[in-house]
Amino acid sequence: MLETQQQEEKGLATTVISYGDLQDKAVLITGGGSGIGAALVEGFAQQGARVAFIDVAEESSRDLVRRVADSAEHAPIYLNCDLSKVAETQGAVEEVAARLGGLSILVNNAAWDDRHQFEAVTEEYWDASQAINLKHVFFAAQAAARHLRQAGGGSIINFSSISFVRNMSEMPAYTTAKAAIIGLTKSLAGKLGPDNIRVNAVMPGMIVTERQKRLWLTDEKIAAMQNAQCLKRVLVADDLVGPCLFLASSASAAITAQTIVVDGGVL
Repeated sequence: MLETQQQEEKGLATTVISYGDLQDKAVLITGGGSGIGAALVEGFAQQGARVAFIDVAEESSRDLVRRVADSAEHAPIYLNCDLSKVAETQGAVEEVAARLGGLSILVNNAAWDDRHQFEAVTEEYWDASQAINLKHVFFAAQAAARHLRQAGGGSIINFSSISFVRNMSEMPAYTTAKAAIIGLTKSLAGKLGPDNIRVNAVMPGMIVTERQKRLWLTDEKIAAMQNAQCLKRVLVADDLVGPCLFLASSASAAITAQTIVVDGGVL
């Protein structure tokens, strides 16, 4: 299996910029227990932010809290929540705001990139996929908006994917949701802009995580994507930290309704 450790050792996926305005900011990250989400939890915590994250994976989430707490100024807060259920999502946002004393940044990262065949998709599967990949993005933003207004403004960052642009055939329910997130991002930016709330999207390419390697990615698939990229290296979860910190900080104060593609130059 291709190794990503070499990239990390070379510092290629290490966040080195410090955004002073993120110090003590209240941040909520969905799907923060592993993979990209865990990298975001750690990245924001290392900026001195007060971070809470939502996930259903209890063990890995508890381990992440312990690991980050050893080096961060503020230990992360973990909430177990089924984001496919609107009431639970809204309740989790309210709990986070209460425990952090407000909310300034929401990162809608949680997703279910399950592979599935067009012929095998049922109504139940379709609805479950949309609930996990799309519905919670709207309702988490809806619940968070009041708190961002009270903070005088803030940033919402939604995760899309290049999969829908590349005509990938093995995940039609997922790619539908990821395409819809771009439209939702622009609509929310128009609605919330007058309240000084910026809404942007991040569109990752092939990010090689342990889950991806375990379930779907082979050496051949990774090599083929590297060949298609302008940057000839494996992309890892830490490659998403810098773009999200930028979109959350005042460095991007005039940027909203936009999508940042982080794919090594495939599109």
